[in-house]
Amino acid sequence: MIDTTANLVICKSNEVFLKVKTEPHIEYELRDHFKFEVPNAKFMPQYRGRNWNGEIHLFDMRSKQIYVGLLDKIVSFCKNYGYTYRFEDNKFFGQPFEVNEMISKEGVKDYIRSISVHEPREYQIEGVYDALRHNRRLLISPTGSGKSLMIYALSRYHVDTGKSILLVVPTTSLVEQMYKDFQDYGWDTDSYCHKIYSGREKDTNKSVVITTWQSIYKLERSWFERFDVVIGDEAHLFKSKSLIQIMTKLHTAKHRIGFTGTLDGTQTHKWVLEGLFGPSYKIIRTKELQEAGFLSKLDITCLLLKHPPQKFEVFEDEIQYLIGHDQRNNFISKLALDLKGNTLVLFSRVEAHGAVLYDKINTCKEDNRKVFFVHGGVDTEEREQVREITERENNAIIVASYGTFSTGINIKNLHNVIFASPSKSRVRNLQSIGRVLRKGKDKNKAMLYDIADDCSTKSRRNYTLNHFIERIKIYNEENFNYDIITIQLKGK
Repeated sequence: MIDTTANLVICKSNEVFLKVKTEPHIEYELRDHFKFEVPNAKFMPQYRGRNWNGEIHLFDMRSKQIYVGLLDKIVSFCKNYGYTYRFEDNKFFGQPFEVNEMISKEGVKDYIRSISVHEPREYQIEGVYDALRHNRRLLISPTGSGKSLMIYALSRYHVDTGKSILLVVPTTSLVEQMYKDFQDYGWDTDSYCHKIYSGREKDTNKSVVITTWQSIYKLERSWFERFDVVIGDEAHLFKSKSLIQIMTKLHTAKHRIGFTGTLDGTQTHKWVLEGLFGPSYKIIRTKELQEAGFLSKLDITCLLLKHPPQKFEVFEDEIQYLIGHDQRNNFISKLALDLKGNTLVLFSRVEAHGAVLYDKINTCKEDNRKVFFVHGGVDTEEREQVREITERENNAIIVASYGTFSTGINIKNLHNVIFASPSKSRVRNLQSIGRVLRKGKDKNKAMLYDIADDCSTKSRRNYTLNHFIERIKIYNEENFNYDIITIQLKGK
């Protein structure tokens, strides 16, 4: 029976979903309001097979449920449509909206100072304060902003208040790095933290579990029930279905904090992450970190390689042409060898491109210069060794896949990044740029060399040139300095 004192009655089903009781016509309006067309859905098999119309509905008409993290947007919906609403208490899960009034910003500042050897920055205090006060947040904080200190502070606080924490990251390298960061901040990680990846034991009585999402998403719901808090680092990198599986199994976890450096720019992506974690809160921007002196200044040189005009029927044909172009690969290799300082060369395809670049660079290098090749087949320990060695070097070259080194690897002593493979992904590009922005000893400036290719005919631009145009849009949006230099290449 519908409550006549309010148009919508909202209560928690659990810590994942809200239940909305309302009239049928308002249900349809909720369905359409929280509806999205998935980008490029028409290329997906389900769409082609006419099994799906390409839409995602965040409000389920059958269960009358929607993610708890979208509560603020439901309230906005009511205000826009002129509907009244009220919250109904769930005796076990409580009210949909909660604020921890006892949390103060000054108290958070004092607490972080007491548990860490590092002095917290104002925006870090603000981020931790906001997350503790509201229980649910998607904190947007760019690479180099010190997310690990914020995650550490949140983990310590919840452990100190008797809670169990699940800390989920996208890669095994980040599991090890987070564990090491916690140690560096002054915590006895051996006593409090347990690592899960690559077949490690999944059962533990320790307060904090640090794991990759790949290691746990298939586990039974009962495994998740002991956790009170979930923290997701680099949340934008989790596969959507796997993230939803993990977050829905954590049906009793009240505290949900997601961290991301950037979102992919689509509303679908943003609202799904907000639904699973909570409303987004932008802590600080890259430009602000640079202006404050926390990150290196950045100059971008776009090297536009002019090829003989030609038409490619499909994207794959163009990629095969570019990565197999000997003159292009020689150009990238010579560029890497000519640059001063530690250089990261990022590629997409291991055997067809990465191995070729590595062989060319390694063959022509000076005898005492270190060159590393890192990809998905290189184990975590070896990647960590590469990172540690590079921190001690001043002229090393790392040839690495985007998947292994564009996210989560912190090398302070990195001076140059080369984009050897084309990409239009906003997330990937900004994360990759973030690798070079960290300040190191005697390092105040970083360089990005963006390799682009123009094979255009009079009638149309080639695929990867369009990708380059998308990257330029990102550079403009972020107020990065860049120059475009055109270089004539001969035929293959």
